[in-house]
Amino acid sequence: MSRPIEGCEMHILVVVAGNTFRETVRDKILYNLVLFAVLLIGASVLLGTLTIGEQARIVNDLGLAAINLVAVIIAIFVGIGLVTKEIERRTVYTILARPISRVQFVLGKYMGLGLIVIVNIAIMFAMFLGTILLTGNAIHGSLFQAVELILVEALLVMAMALFFSTFSSSTLSATMTLGLFVIGHLTSDLKGIAEKSHSQLTEAALTALYYVCPNLEMLNIKGQAASGLLVEVGYQATATAYGLLYAGFLLTGACLV
Repeated sequence: MSRPIEGCEMHILVVVAGNTFRETVRDKILYNLVLFAVLLIGASVLLGTLTIGEQARIVNDLGLAAINLVAVIIAIFVGIGLVTKEIERRTVYTILARPISRVQFVLGKYMGLGLIVIVNIAIMFAMFLGTILLTGNAIHGSLFQAVELILVEALLVMAMALFFSTFSSSTLSATMTLGLFVIGHLTSDLKGIAEKSHSQLTEAALTALYYVCPNLEMLNIKGQAASGLLVEVGYQATATAYGLLYAGFLLTGACLV
């Protein structure tokens, strides 16, 4: 009896994910973001031609930054809109009144947007690689490593956005997600500031933030990748597992809140 039930639950997840994917594709913001990424990559080529001996590094650096920026924007703002729009329109209550659980709703939305993020990153990365070839530069394996961690970061940020959007307004959700995103890239600095602080309360607060907030800098290897430097496979695997586990923790919270 359990197999048909499990199959039905998976079917519901796929249906919600598919609907989310189609709804998001119809949103023209995705096309605008891809165009923005193309312009940034094009600008990197122009800047590269103006800098003797640094063209490859500049093209790589700005190209990866463009992909990262667009992926994070999609993860935050589209991710928040997935839930908050339906809550504000009260359509979520109609959906949850059907034979679909909160877990299926949240995970289905996450899977649908995750597919959107993967497709967009794949398109932008293909354009980026084409740009590198057109400029006569070499494609390094480090670029693939960097983009893989960019994807992991986007999936983690998307989980943040969904978590906050389940219990707050779209504006507050965006603010909290952006705040956590910024703090996540400053966690190493937080520990140093905490150790130098003369206030025990400040030290305790900063130390708590250091251990609770995600270390997003762990997923940032764009600098090394732009210079063609590979990171160790062990580090890549650890960083990937860290990001996905943290995303899983946030999704669990989103399902329970």
